Amino acid sequence: MSEKVELLIENCSQALFTGTRDEGHDVSEGVTIAVADGRIVGIGNSDELAGRFKGLTEVDGTGRLLTPGFVDSHTHLVFAGDRSAEFARRCAGASYEEISAAGGGIRASVRATRAASEDELFHLAAQRAVRMLSLGTTTVEVKSGYGLDLDTELRMLRVARRLDEELPLHVLPTFMGAHEFPDEYREDRDGYVDLVCETMIPAVAQEKLALFCDVFCEESVFSPEQSKRVLECGKQAGLKPKIHADELAASGGSTVAAEVGAVSADHLMKTTEENIRALKESNVVPTLLPGTTFFLGKEQYAPARALLNAGCPVAIATDRNPGSCTIESMQFIVGLSCLRMGMTPIEAFRGATENAALALGLSDACGRLAVGLAADLILWECPDPARIVYEFENIIPRTVFVGGRAVFGMQLDRRNR
Repeated sequence: MSEKVELLIENCSQALFTGTRDEGHDVSEGVTIAVADGRIVGIGNSDELAGRFKGLTEVDGTGRLLTPGFVDSHTHLVFAGDRSAEFARRCAGASYEEISAAGGGIRASVRATRAASEDELFHLAAQRAVRMLSLGTTTVEVKSGYGLDLDTELRMLRVARRLDEELPLHVLPTFMGAHEFPDEYREDRDGYVDLVCETMIPAVAQEKLALFCDVFCEESVFSPEQSKRVLECGKQAGLKPKIHADELAASGGSTVAAEVGAVSADHLMKTTEENIRALKESNVVPTLLPGTTFFLGKEQYAPARALLNAGCPVAIATDRNPGSCTIESMQFIVGLSCLRMGMTPIEAFRGATENAALALGLSDACGRLAVGLAADLILWECPDPARIVYEFENIIPRTVFVGGRAVFGMQLDRRNR
């Protein structure tokens, strides 16, 4: 007798990551997947599963590719204001660093975000999140960091919580009060670090508003010593450490990541071979953000191939933010990772799903097609992953499932029972 399930996607032409990385099952053909209570309960060869499950909704996967939903493990989705004028200045020759030194950059977004209400911030962030969901992102990390004062940082994190509660995608919040030094603390940087550690982190922890604590470790921002202090304080408050590391220079961020046992070290455009070894030995997930390199017109991308050759589980993410990357499509990031960082399509897809989940501590929850994991899926209107990378700048029709429920997509061939 067949087992009743909520959703049955049958006979997919190909499916990605139906086995584990060690088993090497990157692509399988003729796959059927069964979903109940929002999770995958059966997956395998269509002939093997024939007759075992009966779906209340059955979808024909013939000619289609099935993949896990994208996991975007690094974004700054909550902000107000518009920095298109800065983009025009950069097109005319000004550097990002020059604009920031003149009062633009992150501090410009801080001024606009401080002036916005919670409802305004939610409305703006929800529009971005829904667009990302339509492009296949089913799990997204969201940082604070455009408040740089207690009230606004808390307001941003409450918005992230509302996104998770009110939208059909998973949102993981990160406290990043140590994103930049606000104007009022430009001459008292250690005083601002005191504020982050002694006031902001305890308040965030008390309201249980974040899972992670992040810091921008860079020569012009937070020193390695200041960064380590922030992350250690976050750990004491129950926040897992993440770090913006080695983006503009090899400024010690990777070393801090290894020392504090960070979940991930992100950017890494300027990281060194020694740093790569340290990340590998300390099990820190390197998270690369090629969209930022591309958007800023930089020449040097993060050394993905060196990290992969060292055995690191490389993750990739959009870094969606108002100033240095407005890209919201993980499909675009996958293609860019192949063209500019030397990753293969399978490596890039894994970086956008399985390894990105690892960078969020979600390996046992999402990012793979495996029994017991969330049925967060993309069913693509094409038969193989090569075409998705080949046409990474174009919209390939897709249906996006969160917990086995279709939340966006084309009309499917289905039978409702």
